[in-house]
Amino acid sequence: METIKKLPKRRSRIYSSEARVAYICLIPAFLGLIFLTYAPLLGVLGISMTNWSGLTKPEFVGLSNYIKLFTVDPYLKDSVIATVYFAFLSVVGSMIYSLFIAMLLNRKIPARGFFRAVFYVPYVLPAVAIYVGWSWLYEANFGFFNFLLSEMGFKKILFIADSTYIVPSLSLIAVWLAGNLIVIFLAGLQNVPSVYHEAAEIDGASGWKRFWHVTVPCMSPIIFYNLLLSLIANLQVVTPALALTNGGPGNSSRFMTYLMYDQAFVNNKLGYASATTFIIFAIIAAFTAVLFKTSNRWIFYEGSDDK
Repeated sequence: METIKKLPKRRSRIYSSEARVAYICLIPAFLGLIFLTYAPLLGVLGISMTNWSGLTKPEFVGLSNYIKLFTVDPYLKDSVIATVYFAFLSVVGSMIYSLFIAMLLNRKIPARGFFRAVFYVPYVLPAVAIYVGWSWLYEANFGFFNFLLSEMGFKKILFIADSTYIVPSLSLIAVWLAGNLIVIFLAGLQNVPSVYHEAAEIDGASGWKRFWHVTVPCMSPIIFYNLLLSLIANLQVVTPALALTNGGPGNSSRFMTYLMYDQAFVNNKLGYASATTFIIFAIIAAFTAVLFKTSNRWIFYEGSDDK
């Protein structure tokens, strides 16, 4: 009886020592989170309430920068629209493209390893070089795409000089750069239990039904992760505007992050740029919150009864 009474105490001591070790191991992660994420965020919030050029002493102005952004700034509205439009096209296109390519590369095809490397390589190449290379393909007179259009009897398109086509054209490049999503989808596809597909095939399910009712539910946690990753990355887009368009034509590609760059490093308004940065953070946080809030309706975890 005494031995039985001592067991719970011994277990509790073991659990408490394990908890202490876990907390100690988490200290570096907490420190990194505090000093690399939360402290800079608070710093940006503080700077956003000042009038500071980076060369003079900051002057506290309260919410003046935010009021100017929402009432006076001629670029904010166009920047938000351009950013959300780009993110929508890029995220939807990247998800469809990367899942489709991953499903093809998951099949037993010749030189499968080579093709996996080919589709991943664009992701690791320098982004500026990629966009400059695509600008040659988009060139109005001698670009490859306009050459194909002229050969087929169509009119040439000003891909990066027409406000109608600029954002879809840049989104196409972002979709082509989604090699990281392909790799993650490919890893997820290899973990889908084959027994589910075999059972559905025995029941007479077509390929589309097996994809929609077996593959997609089993892949839903991976889809959610890639969707979140792509959404956050594309809402922070800046490289296309810096490398190709300088925010033009007009304001059609003046993305929020480029607007922040222009305010900070061209006009030397670091306080104003910090206010723009905090608005970008708020937009990303809002979209992320909506995604998390709705995720329990369509994410399926193996062993659970609900989606």
